[in-house]
Amino acid sequence: MDISVVIPLLNEAESLPELSAWIERVMEQNNYSYEILFVDDGSTDRSWQIITELREKNKQIKAIKFRRNYGKSAALNTAFQVTKGRVIITMDADLQDSPDEIPELYKMIVEEKYDLVSGWKKKRYDPITKTIPTKFYNAVTRMMSGVKLNDMNCGLKAYSHEVVKSIEVYGDMHRYIPVIAKWAGFTNIGEKVVQHQARKYGSSKFGLSRFINGPLDLASIMFVGKFGKRPMHFFGTIGTIMFILGFCLFAYLGGYKLYALYYNLAAKNIALQSSFYIALTAMIMGVQLFLTGFLAELVSRNAPERNQYQIEQELF
Repeated sequence: MDISVVIPLLNEAESLPELSAWIERVMEQNNYSYEILFVDDGSTDRSWQIITELREKNKQIKAIKFRRNYGKSAALNTAFQVTKGRVIITMDADLQDSPDEIPELYKMIVEEKYDLVSGWKKKRYDPITKTIPTKFYNAVTRMMSGVKLNDMNCGLKAYSHEVVKSIEVYGDMHRYIPVIAKWAGFTNIGEKVVQHQARKYGSSKFGLSRFINGPLDLASIMFVGKFGKRPMHFFGTIGTIMFILGFCLFAYLGGYKLYALYYNLAAKNIALQSSFYIALTAMIMGVQLFLTGFLAELVSRNAPERNQYQIEQELF
């Protein structure tokens, strides 16, 4: 099979018939073998009924329905587990992503050998309250992750089959799939300017919480990707540095006190100096961080996936 089109959705009944017909038209024009996989993320409108009706007309349409709303990451991860296409295309169900972009995205994966291609909505039809935070978020993500994409969270993306079978998307991590793919060893990541269309039906399902959860998720990905299999390197290093700094300050205070007593110089009681408590706090926190790293290392070493690595090729 050439292409799997994955479409997560929540209460998008009005747009589904038009989107489905548009995708089918593109596939037939390019003679692709394909499947369309809708993932209904707990819709409360007629979305599932519409999908069922579309399925009766086109057996290439498949669908998964969640009992409740779990989020876009859960929808994508579930779909990735069952897709069969050589190339997987993800897009939103609100008609803001154009299926006409599919052939070029497909060629970039198959012919130009990209692992992942992310759409870039260079010209957007979103309010300024969304575009400005998005630009800031993308700039911070590029700086922290090293993935040079202008539109990290664009719903229109293309993946090779190997990528979607090698990554896990959870929480709200769908915003950072390119970063997850990079940490999984898929570094050939490209970008394509795509058409962005104004929402035709309904309203956006994403609120202000994404501006809080987004940075936290990015920090989590960066930490797990770099230190997931060696947490002691992170906690142990910081803990050791803090303990040494605290010990050096404590030694200085104690040494100066002994020096003052030996030469009958005036000196404050160590316990009355604020620097003494700074040194004590640093030593205690250093020990705690070191123990945290030690415990995290024990958990990591006993995890069932501790020795699972992405293998690109094998020769025996």
